[in-house]
Amino acid sequence: MSFARTVALFVRRRPFTIALFTIVFAIALAVGPIRGPSEDMLLALGSGYPSIIGEGHWWAPITSSLLTQNRAQLVISLVGILVLVGTAERLMGTVRTAVAFVATVYLATGVGLAVQTVGVALGEWWSRIVSDDIVLDPLTAAVGTIMAASGFAGPLWRRRIQTGILLIAVVFLLYSGGLSDLYRMLAAVLGLLLSVVYRPYPLRLTWMRSSHREVRTLLATIVAILAVGPVVTVFAGEQSSLGPLAPLGLLFTSSVSDSTDLPDLCLDDDMIALCLREVAARPPDLGAVLLSLLPLLTLLVAAYGLLRGRRLAAWIAIVVNLALASLAAYYYGLVPISVETVAIDVTTDQVVLAFVVSTVAPLVAAGLVLSCLRHFPIRAPRRTIRRFGITVGASLAVTSLLYVSVGWLLRSSFKPSPSLVELVVSLPERFVPVGFLNIEGVSFFPTDFLSTLVYQWVGPVFWVSVIVASMRALRVTPMISRIGGIGEQARLRRALFRGAGSLSFMATWPGNAYWFSSNGQVVIAYRVVNGVAITTSDPVGPRDLAEGAVGDFTRFCDDHGLTPVFYSVHEQWRDFFERSGWQTMAVGEETLIRPRDWSTTGRKWQDIRTSISRAARADVRAEWTTYRALSPSAMTQIVAMSEQWVAEKGLPEMGFTLGGLEELRDPEVSLMIAVDSDDRVLAVTSWLPTYRDGAVIGWTLDFMRRVPESINGVMEFLIAQVAERMRDDSAIEFLSLSAAPLARSGATEDDLGLAPRVLAFMGVALEPVYGFRSLLAFKQKFQPEIHPVFMAYPDPVALAPVGIALARAYLPELSLRETVRLIRGRG
Repeated sequence: MSFARTVALFVRRRPFTIALFTIVFAIALAVGPIRGPSEDMLLALGSGYPSIIGEGHWWAPITSSLLTQNRAQLVISLVGILVLVGTAERLMGTVRTAVAFVATVYLATGVGLAVQTVGVALGEWWSRIVSDDIVLDPLTAAVGTIMAASGFAGPLWRRRIQTGILLIAVVFLLYSGGLSDLYRMLAAVLGLLLSVVYRPYPLRLTWMRSSHREVRTLLATIVAILAVGPVVTVFAGEQSSLGPLAPLGLLFTSSVSDSTDLPDLCLDDDMIALCLREVAARPPDLGAVLLSLLPLLTLLVAAYGLLRGRRLAAWIAIVVNLALASLAAYYYGLVPISVETVAIDVTTDQVVLAFVVSTVAPLVAAGLVLSCLRHFPIRAPRRTIRRFGITVGASLAVTSLLYVSVGWLLRSSFKPSPSLVELVVSLPERFVPVGFLNIEGVSFFPTDFLSTLVYQWVGPVFWVSVIVASMRALRVTPMISRIGGIGEQARLRRALFRGAGSLSFMATWPGNAYWFSSNGQVVIAYRVVNGVAITTSDPVGPRDLAEGAVGDFTRFCDDHGLTPVFYSVHEQWRDFFERSGWQTMAVGEETLIRPRDWSTTGRKWQDIRTSISRAARADVRAEWTTYRALSPSAMTQIVAMSEQWVAEKGLPEMGFTLGGLEELRDPEVSLMIAVDSDDRVLAVTSWLPTYRDGAVIGWTLDFMRRVPESINGVMEFLIAQVAERMRDDSAIEFLSLSAAPLARSGATEDDLGLAPRVLAFMGVALEPVYGFRSLLAFKQKFQPEIHPVFMAYPDPVALAPVGIALARAYLPELSLRETVRLIRGRG
């Protein structure tokens, strides 16, 4: 689609957005975008206590949404209108968007004025400070509009819009605290309530489950926004640094002022804002600026690592936020009480609020990341962690020694001259943002270049080393699992290329460890759960060598106190295990299609033919591709599709032999997607390769997702298209529709014993959610060959831990409440 056509389509589908954009831009040009409106125009058209309550200007909420005060606000507002209001109009249409725009700004302004009125009547400090303020802000209505439209988005973007907008609004309110920030926050909340009224789906009051990827995205967003929060205070200016977190933000400013006048200021309620902003009294220097920004940059680096699932990034975010919480508690709690020169009256409401919120905010962020550590499974190699620790520790030691030793040699260059004890005591202060020292004050100052260099630059040097070490550690290709690393992955893939079973490519998935035979020709992928080593399908390697390797692997497990279980092995292995004295039981049925014999003629193929014809009539096409070859738009649609599927299940994502989004990204994995005439992805399937001598001889179906509004039979259409494509490829011997876990077409004598009963129970309990038996019935539409897959275990006495381990392998994050829900659902 050409750029001109894209623009034309945008304009045609968003008339309200374009009209609003034009009006705001035209008014700004008429009024003057640099100096903004005059005082009289501000009072006549702006929102606030003087204009609405004092003058009775009922039109002010809507007119204030059409004006801006300066060029910077104009640019931000125009971008906000295009993005926020434009997205809202696309989601819910022009009429609903216009209603939401007007309704949310009027409601937010009305509630905000009510809050101000009550506060002024009660003598509350903030309400009196902003009682004369007048607001011009198109973003208030834009924020309310997009929140109202969030109900029309899918689960993925609905959650992202609501979480992102609310979090940003809260951060601005806490760090800046201006009247416009209050209105914006209220508009976001009221827009969220309006989305419930607008909602095109039944109201669900339960938390919708997120995938691991989405949890990481949300936590990374929280950490990043909180890291940027102090910058909001710095740039908000003296008139707007009124939020309860403004003190924490001001502690990152780069000034150190004389604190002798602070007690009188801070004991006066009317002067508290000036007290908290006193730190901005002196011009900054480069070292102080860096020392203020580098800890925040460290959090941004950690947020990037969180987005990529790095466990090390999670610990960096936890440690830095805990450090910030501790510093805030110390400098706003202990120091004002204990230091006579800054004896702030801690009974003052504003000081108490600043202390509590400034401490709690980073503490909550650290707690959130800590509680979600399981969503960050990618661990760096031990040598990388060791190198990171050595780098940070050595940097701290060297800079500390440099400061104390050189400071002592240059002690005459400080005023007053410090003692060795004073240098050591002041050492921790060299590594924290200098704004933290404004409340406590400082003991001595440097007076020449060398002393200033040592005094102000040891902190930035240390934090730069932390950031560089963090970036290097997070860039290192991580361990694939707790035991299996990068080298093992490469060896496994070489073995897979030589030849393996139809389900063996699952061995490459994260979470697996690898055992190699002494000659390196045989690989067994497994994962340890509750002391049970559960393998992923057949051993990979030549059959004559693999049988001997099973015994060696069994001895390896015995040496490490593990119980070996071979899971999802094929029929040809059953006789071997039974001859070896192992117990076996069927755990599922793999369905195979022979592409060379593919045909859809006959009555049994009516459903498949109908699906193909329906797709043709709807102008839906199938595309064979890889994830990396997808356009950004297609990637986003597939992620949203998967998130909606996860959210609707109400239970954790299953793992083990069921792949998710992460497994799609493997360059060896192919996709067959259904795309309509508007390039919208309606459904996606993923196919895992099976190799022999480096050539693909088969494909195994894994990932299947579709949008709810897609045509009926879209999955049948995709699978049929893959079969037709492979029919023309003489090298392809089979298509596996995979094995539906915990589902079989009939009961057998294998159903005796605890492990079979546990698996049978899981199959029945999970059927309403995941539909394994329905999945098996779906696959039988393609008239496949049925091949049972088995589980082999050496000791019948170990059935109890084996059954529990299998349940935990499939659902490692199932909580007690969800377990009870499953049991009740089965009953």
